[in-house]
Amino acid sequence: MRSTNLGAKAAPMLIALASAIAVWLTACAPLPLAKPVADAGPLLFPAPPEEPRFVYERTIYGSADILLETSETRLRNLLTGEGARSEGLSKPNTIAVHQGRIYLSDSVDAVIRVFDVPSGRHFRLGESDPGKLVKPLGIDVDRNGNLYVADSGAKAILVYNKDGKFLRRMGDPKWFDRLANVTVDPKGDRIYLVDIGGVGSQQHRVRVIDAASGEPLFDFGKRGSDPGEFNLPRDLVVGKDGRLYVVDSGNFRVQVFDRDGKFLKSFGSVGRQMGQFARPKEIAADPAGNIYVVDTAFGNFQVFNPEGELLLFVGSRSEADGPARYMLPAGIFVDEDGRIYMVDQWFRKVDIFRPYGLKADAGHLGRRPGAKPATR
Repeated sequence: MRSTNLGAKAAPMLIALASAIAVWLTACAPLPLAKPVADAGPLLFPAPPEEPRFVYERTIYGSADILLETSETRLRNLLTGEGARSEGLSKPNTIAVHQGRIYLSDSVDAVIRVFDVPSGRHFRLGESDPGKLVKPLGIDVDRNGNLYVADSGAKAILVYNKDGKFLRRMGDPKWFDRLANVTVDPKGDRIYLVDIGGVGSQQHRVRVIDAASGEPLFDFGKRGSDPGEFNLPRDLVVGKDGRLYVVDSGNFRVQVFDRDGKFLKSFGSVGRQMGQFARPKEIAADPAGNIYVVDTAFGNFQVFNPEGELLLFVGSRSEADGPARYMLPAGIFVDEDGRIYMVDQWFRKVDIFRPYGLKADAGHLGRRPGAKPATR
């Protein structure tokens, strides 16, 4: 009995130690490189002779990259020699998009930055009461465009409408050790909250709450490495099939559950080969049901089919900024049209990729009359 208790107490420390060693080993290993087309043409992924799936479209560094250029602004810039003033990003974390309106959490400035691309407008929310933010991390949007913010500092979920008006607060600080992320079920009746726990915590789990009342429905997961257990879970996405895909970061895998939290399967393992993970972080799903996983150590995102089979990867780790080059990638989102939005904290940017079959002027983020393209 005594040895059993000792093993139970030591298990979290062993898990943490194994995770740290694995990360160190993979960080020292050569990282995989993306293969975009040469500078003479558009950046396609994958590169020829393979059939392209995505094309790099543009990068957003700040508010000036989405401004509408008018005759008045053109004249002023011509007379003054000044370009458009831009409000940049401090520490972008996660991203959510609804009909061309891009929401980006900024934990240093403690705000949500809103880039309304169709109208060419930029604004911030969460700066004042009611609805003042402390440390916004994970975010998500529902089908009506309402924004849900996981505020790690307040240990609560704050909800705003699409124009930034504060609607309500959900959650109790006693519910969480380290609130990391929030995901709204596409059906609109449930909200999934990811508690990353921590090295000294056993509370590594997903809490499911009722979207209308904000009351807890059930939890699933606990600290461990067995199927259905978590070690530092980071993010969750609901796939097209209704299944829940959870980034189990410290166990270097993605675990799949049904809607009621029953474990189904997992994919991924620690390593430096494609289909494996070194520092998996955020996750997204596209309209076809494919799953996108950001790996901070690899400097890319990998695309899997719903069954966890690797399809391709996009991006490479780099100390020099450029399209599909990342030093500290963080958030990822796929919008209604299949466009991919990739956040990098180090270069303080959002790269946008378009499905190869989607025309540049199609979808909610398509070209607008007078739109100012990204110049950097």
